[in-house]
Amino acid sequence: MDEALLRSLTPSVLAILVRRGADFAAAEDAVQDALLEAVRVWPTDPPRDAKGWLVTVAWRKFLDARRADTARRRRENVVDEEPGPGAAPAADDTLQLYFLCAHPSLTSSSAVALTLRAVGGLTTRQIAQAYLVPEATMAQRISRAKRTVAGVRFDQPGDVATVLRVLYLVFNEGYSGDVDLAAEAIRLTRQLAAAIDHPEVAGLLALMLIHHARRAARTAPDGSLVPLAEQDRGQWDTKLIAEGVEILQAALARDRLGEFQAQAAIAALHADAPTAEETDWVQIVEWYDELARLTDNPVVRLNRAVAVGEADGPRAGLAALATLDPSLPRHTAVAAYLHERDGDLTTAARLYADAAHKATNLAETAHLTRQAARLNARLRG
Repeated sequence: MDEALLRSLTPSVLAILVRRGADFAAAEDAVQDALLEAVRVWPTDPPRDAKGWLVTVAWRKFLDARRADTARRRRENVVDEEPGPGAAPAADDTLQLYFLCAHPSLTSSSAVALTLRAVGGLTTRQIAQAYLVPEATMAQRISRAKRTVAGVRFDQPGDVATVLRVLYLVFNEGYSGDVDLAAEAIRLTRQLAAAIDHPEVAGLLALMLIHHARRAARTAPDGSLVPLAEQDRGQWDTKLIAEGVEILQAALARDRLGEFQAQAAIAALHADAPTAEETDWVQIVEWYDELARLTDNPVVRLNRAVAVGEADGPRAGLAALATLDPSLPRHTAVAAYLHERDGDLTTAARLYADAAHKATNLAETAHLTRQAARLNARLRG
């Protein structure tokens, strides 16, 4: 069973059902039923046209559910439109589905959460981590979003800003989480950039390309994380970096600064430094100031504290960190790093160990545990 194939076909099949009259919640249920049927049937009887098979089965599942529903009579007109078993359209509907999920009847945060769950394939837990909220809160938000769009025809697609937010979160989950969605997010953002002349679309694409260019250097052969300062910059994809920087420069020249352009500028400054020691931290702090002004995001201010610690010394960084909520993700890890830079190895070792317990994935837990062990060994020696 090719799970990757099923994952790649799901958004397009979902979009086809929505266009043919299915409300979003019912279409999602029908597609999930079709996927379960595929898992059962395909190992012994694989179809010649996987997408066409899924569309046909999902549509029949939808019709079966509608016939059993009290609203059946209002939807009888769609029965005649049942597709035959032939080949399904070859067009890529994924990006269109992102816009459809960003429906005007939903708040921006609900639209993003719904799209990540239905189209991006992320779990409720992964989405909750991206939003910095409890999993139960996110589950309720997604359920409310499904109820809101139940029975709604998706003829009023959402705005670009919401779609960009979804693509950004999908890329981040693919870049650092359990599901590899980074390349798909880049592909869709390229499509969007080709279709829409918008500086923030360009900014997001530049940000993705520059981050993705460093991917090969982010982990050691054993799978452990390699901090940016310790990465082998010879492994960075210079062509992707150059493309990202060129796209960013063109966007910045339009003088319509947005958060993705500011983030891309920070990433470009890191990528431009021949060594970690030559990083222009003063300019990075200035970009974080711009980003904080644009977003008022506590995570941005947390990252700014690290940059301040590099530009003005660890005590300045700790002072900036002291103004932030200690419950922020990575707050303890940042505090550990800055205390180590300041020479307080005992406090740093303790904080690294605390941060390891709070980490949300195994790679980060292992990295922070190694940092604590390294400092404890120095203290014992």
